[in-house]
Amino acid sequence: MTLDFDEGDDLRDLRAAVADLASRYGHSWYLEQSRTGGTTRALWDEAGKAGFLGVNLPEEHGGGGGGMVELSIVLEELGAAGCPLLMMVVSPAICGTIIARYGTPEQRDRWLPGIADGSLTMAFAITEPDAGSNSHEITTVARRDGDEWVLSGQKVWISGVDVADAVLVVAKLADSAKGTLRPALFVVPVDAPGLSRTPIPMELVSPEHQFQLFLDDVRLPADAIVGSPEAGIAQLFAGLNPERVMGAAYSLGTARLALAKAAAYARDRRVWGTPIGAHQGVSHPLAAAQVEVELARLMTLKAAWLIDTGADAASAANSAKYAAAEAVVHAVDAAVQTHGGSGLSQETGIGALITSSRFSRIAPVSREMVLNFIAQHDLQLPRSY
Repeated sequence: MTLDFDEGDDLRDLRAAVADLASRYGHSWYLEQSRTGGTTRALWDEAGKAGFLGVNLPEEHGGGGGGMVELSIVLEELGAAGCPLLMMVVSPAICGTIIARYGTPEQRDRWLPGIADGSLTMAFAITEPDAGSNSHEITTVARRDGDEWVLSGQKVWISGVDVADAVLVVAKLADSAKGTLRPALFVVPVDAPGLSRTPIPMELVSPEHQFQLFLDDVRLPADAIVGSPEAGIAQLFAGLNPERVMGAAYSLGTARLALAKAAAYARDRRVWGTPIGAHQGVSHPLAAAQVEVELARLMTLKAAWLIDTGADAASAANSAKYAAAEAVVHAVDAAVQTHGGSGLSQETGIGALITSSRFSRIAPVSREMVLNFIAQHDLQLPRSY
């Protein structure tokens, strides 16, 4: 067996094409949209028409026929150009993957072409105020009422509901025992009677917003459920491992952006006639961050490859998410310090990365829960929770 770390011409061409598109928008444009109440819809639409948003989805439903390797590359390159599209983590990666794998033919025909070309967007709702990382304590309930499903409950930290056409909601079946996770997945149109939302004010400089969702006896047709309720856990995790990989890709793009800005500044900024990048106190933190980025990038590609080959990707996906989150925090910190006071000015745009990089340690799963997983499954240590 031969190991080959060369991405090949196809993936290099994909990186170049995405980078070219994103460079026509850039970080300044992204920040302007974020701070003025604008949107990234123009970039989203162009990326969709170019086939980038659905590169992981089946060709017969309008996708590119690739996988998580390709989709993670798209998001990484968008982020490196300063234009990360958060909803890529949700719509094509989580929702698209689940529907492509477990949806009925009618559901695939209804949703996948639009998700692939960006004309339809789907949000994802699992987190609850009192459940947090413990999905076994989900209280959003789905019960049968004749030919309909009725959903009641509350969700929190749900991204992009304001730009979505529907939400893939994780509920537990009404006959589930307390403390057990027997999930079922439902496509809920955002205009469904009984579904309401409240925005969550954030310090995050981003055009994508977070919401609380309230489901007050939301009635859905029988065919709103995705897959089999008896195989809900497998279906759920089919979307969560891609979510972790895409979270890693998001972090990698931001880290590369921060390091590119810092390296350019360190080459040009001269103090006492010498570029500050010649001093090890400046260069070493940046170099160390670059090493972390490359290591995280390898794990991200490995995790994406494992998903695409149908192998068990849980440990790799969690490791990639952890490594990339740590890398971006360190990269942004080094970039700010390299710039000195300018690192906190709006002109450089680096200060805006502080909150988003810190957010990477928390979402879509906290670093502590990742370490719990690795300790239990990779090291066979006793479960701590």
